[in-house]
Amino acid sequence: FLNGTQTRLHFLPEQHTDFAFSVLAEEWGFVGAGCLLLLYLFLILWGTHIAMNSKDKFGTIIALGVVAIVFWQTVINVGMTTGLLPVVGIPLVLFSYGGSSILSTMAGMGLLMNISMRRFMFQ
Repeated sequence: FLNGTQTRLHFLPEQHTDFAFSVLAEEWGFVGAGCLLLLYLFLILWGTHIAMNSKDKFGTIIALGVVAIVFWQTVINVGMTTGLLPVVGIPLVLFSYGGSSILSTMAGMGLLMNISMRRFMFQ
C-alpha cells in the first residue's frame, strides 16, 4: 500500500505535475481515482448551478467559461494519463503541481464565488 512499482522505480515521468492522476490511481486504486473524479464532477455541477442561477448574462458566461476550463483540463489530463490522448503539459486542476495553473484556477474559483454571492445581493 502506497508503494507502487511505477512510481517507486521512476517509470512515470513528471509524477508531480502531468502524471499525478496516474500516481493517485496506482497508490489508491479504482476507489481513489473514482473519488477524485466524483469531486471534479461535483465541482463542475456546482459551477453549472451557479451559472444557471446567475442574475445577469455576463455572470452566466463567466461561470460557464470557468466550468469549461476546469472540465476540459480534467478531461485532457485524465485522458492523457490513461493513454487515450497524447501527452501534453496540462496539469490536473487543483491536484497536480503547476504554478500558473493554480493561480488561474484560484482566480476562476474566486469569480465563481463572486457570481454566487451576487445572486443574493440587492434583493
